[in-house]
Amino acid sequence: MRYIRPTSLTWWAGMLAFATGAASLVMPTSGPLTDLARLITLLSGSGDASPAALIALGLGLIGLRDCLERGFRGDD
Repeated sequence: MRYIRPTSLTWWAGMLAFATGAASLVMPTSGPLTDLARLITLLSGSGDASPAALIALGLGLIGLRDCLERGFRGDD
């Protein structure tokens, strides 16, 4: 359970991106969720607001946080 860190801001940012991408798969393409998806992708520096890109961004942030944490501790 080393990937679940609810006290980490990076974990929450990753979960927001992942949840937005997952919700975009099942919700209509117009509405406030689309605006939120565009905002998240603009803040991440990407131009692609597709659900797959948001899910990949979220999982990447969660994995990056874990990788950096293990690197600072010296774990392999």
